[in-house]
Amino acid sequence: MSDRDLQDILRKLKSSRDYADIPSLLSKAKITLLKLKALTPTPSTPSSTLLLAREVFETGALLSIRAKDPAAFTRYVHQLTPFYELPSSRLPPTGSEKNKITGLYLLLLLTQGDYAGFHTELEGLELREGRESDVEKDRYLGYPIKLERWLMEGSYDLVWKAMASREVPSEEYGVFSEILTSQIRSEIASCSETAYPSLPISSTKDLLFLDSEGAVVSFAQNRGWLIKDGRIYFPKQSLKANVDEEGNEKQELSAMAIENTLGYARELETIV
Repeated sequence: MSDRDLQDILRKLKSSRDYADIPSLLSKAKITLLKLKALTPTPSTPSSTLLLAREVFETGALLSIRAKDPAAFTRYVHQLTPFYELPSSRLPPTGSEKNKITGLYLLLLLTQGDYAGFHTELEGLELREGRESDVEKDRYLGYPIKLERWLMEGSYDLVWKAMASREVPSEEYGVFSEILTSQIRSEIASCSETAYPSLPISSTKDLLFLDSEGAVVSFAQNRGWLIKDGRIYFPKQSLKANVDEEGNEKQELSAMAIENTLGYARELETIV
């Protein structure tokens, strides 16, 4: 086995239009890396082989995202970590998809609600790359960082705008839009329950970015909301539901998040 064998497999991977062929090609690539003793970098691994090994794992990671296989993507991220930790003198960053894949991993953690993992990964990234501001300026890394901040602030309108605009860095990032949309709807629903006793069905449709009032009714039934005379009534919340961990009222913040989102929904209607 040689570097040329790996190059041939990589060419087939990148030119293949049949996802059914990809798993077997990736398996062949990994077997070749195993025979070359390059599944993980060692001091004796030639730089040319390291470059090809990194490319194999990066290709596998991106193909896993397109196939909507987050578990496989996560495995590739872990396999790439020791390669990304090598100094540039050993493995040049030229041609690497490092920031793209790292940004996708941050976005995956965000969609899984793993905020602790998100911040652990981000802190490690900032230590390796330098200042926080430099990391956020990157097209791929800055996108999930901004989304996480807006989600924490309750600025759901900004998240909607980012996901619906050209700010999405690449097609792979778009795979997570549906997951994030569901997550944000759940967050907005919780805020609505806290901020208001009831809302009109028409406003709720805009608020949750649902396609029809029928979809609102279905969503409401799943949440256990009451529907009467064109309005949705939220079950009474306990006093504790309106207080955060420090004992402060969070109703005002919830209402602000909802008003911002409704404002953006109305903007869209005006544009359309």
